[in-house]
Amino acid sequence: MLYTDVVMSSVAIVRGKQPSKMVNQTLKLIEAKELIKPTDNVLIKPNYVRSRHPSTGVTTDSRVVESVIEFVKNIGVTNIVVGEGGSGGNTEKAFDIVGIRNVVARQNVKLVNLNRDSRVNIKIQHPLALEEVGIAKTALKSTCIINVPTLKVHHRAIVTLCVKNLMGLIIPKPASIMHRRIHEKLVDLASLFKDKVKINIIDGLVGTEDDEIRGSPVEMNLVLTGRDMVAVDSIATAVMGIDSSKVKYLQLAEERGLGVANLNKIKVLGEKTEDVTRKFRYYEPTFNELTRRSHFFR
Repeated sequence: MLYTDVVMSSVAIVRGKQPSKMVNQTLKLIEAKELIKPTDNVLIKPNYVRSRHPSTGVTTDSRVVESVIEFVKNIGVTNIVVGEGGSGGNTEKAFDIVGIRNVVARQNVKLVNLNRDSRVNIKIQHPLALEEVGIAKTALKSTCIINVPTLKVHHRAIVTLCVKNLMGLIIPKPASIMHRRIHEKLVDLASLFKDKVKINIIDGLVGTEDDEIRGSPVEMNLVLTGRDMVAVDSIATAVMGIDSSKVKYLQLAEERGLGVANLNKIKVLGEKTEDVTRKFRYYEPTFNELTRRSHFFR
């Protein structure tokens, strides 16, 4: 394995109580500075699926997002957007509750509700299930996406992490489009953004078990970061005490060459996975539930 392959398939895990310090430590471990140019159009994509405070584990902590903004600005990037969309709840209200408006004002960067963005229909090459999808123009114009989801289980996909966070780039109503044959469609969606998503940072300060929206918060005090969203999701799944082989999209994504799902081929930096693992309660959907239409949120 080449050195570049080792870096690409590495996932950094840092445990602590200081979000800014933790984010920066993980970014340093994966050598993230070399991934961004000052001329990049950077989109930072948190998860604000519902109007709930980050202390619930449902939404990305604004302190994590602010640390990412500062990291990007220190590289010399001037075109920075924090953007989120999706179908669940009121995105504008979520911006207020999570405190992101204060962050973007303080940092002098743009905040975009992707639900109100222009839509561009994209045909997916050699799809498994998703032949065409509407994507927010802001996401397509970006040259670098920094993916900042939370650490959560999901009632249909088992987990909702980096790959599934891309659903917030879809307009309109991603859940109604994606939840039937969700694993295949997640892989199709990820294939669109394989080259744009340069960094993946999971806010694991507080996770969520039982359900992605109405579940119970789990204090974890973790940040997980990597270049490869499949590898980051695989390690995060293991951190939640879930057998990653049960998460179908991870294996499908690896087969499609989108990243590394095999835990034995992922180099973990910082904390050891087994030292930070906590078994999350989750629901394992039946085949019928995965193949019928659903109107639940992401």
